[in-house]
Amino acid sequence: MTEPAAPVGDATATVLLAALQLGDGQFPGGGFAFSWGLESLIADGEVSRERWTDFVEGQLRGRWATADRVLVAHAHAAARESDPARALEAWREVDALAEASAVVEAARLGSRRAGRALLGTHARLETPGAAALKAEVDAGRAHGHLAPVQGVVLAGAGLDEASALAVSAYTMASGLGTAAIRLGFVGHLDAQRALARLRPTIAALVAGPRPPLDALCTAVPVADIALMRHPDRALRLFSN
Repeated sequence: MTEPAAPVGDATATVLLAALQLGDGQFPGGGFAFSWGLESLIADGEVSRERWTDFVEGQLRGRWATADRVLVAHAHAAARESDPARALEAWREVDALAEASAVVEAARLGSRRAGRALLGTHARLETPGAAALKAEVDAGRAHGHLAPVQGVVLAGAGLDEASALAVSAYTMASGLGTAAIRLGFVGHLDAQRALARLRPTIAALVAGPRPPLDALCTAVPVADIALMRHPDRALRLFSN
């Protein structure tokens, strides 16, 4: 006999549906305004269409896995604290580290803007935890960086840590693809092929043990240089 279909209230299906919604490129998280250095890299000939998947994988391994993943995971853990005051204090520590570690101004400002846009959307959606964070950011007691915000709002939406990390990594990879499409650099099928090829890579990065906060680092110097050069370009489509 075949197994009956999972009931509507099945926890696994509920988490999957939440992840699909929150990882959808149409979700209003504010990421459409940022290319994270890609626009300048393409203009300078530092990325080729033939090596597009390799470029995205490099960003996942050199930036997301060693920096964003650390911040998302620890912010997600902070959101699960039973004491609201302790949870908020733990989250502020993660957010402060995101601010201190963002040495490139364009990346720092972009992370703040994207995080605040995502937080504003979740506050309006009444995602648990979003309103308290927004109050902190609005009062100037926190910066509201993207990865720390992701950790809290994805936890509030009911995603476990692994699912939250998967959404965070996927949205980074798909966001780079969307930026490249808007720049006329790759086509829709190129972006989808890259995402399909990178699924095992993302899954492996998500499955690793949670690193300590002080292990945070990045290793994408070419992209960082592109971010620093971007504000000086006369014509640009993206904010960074």
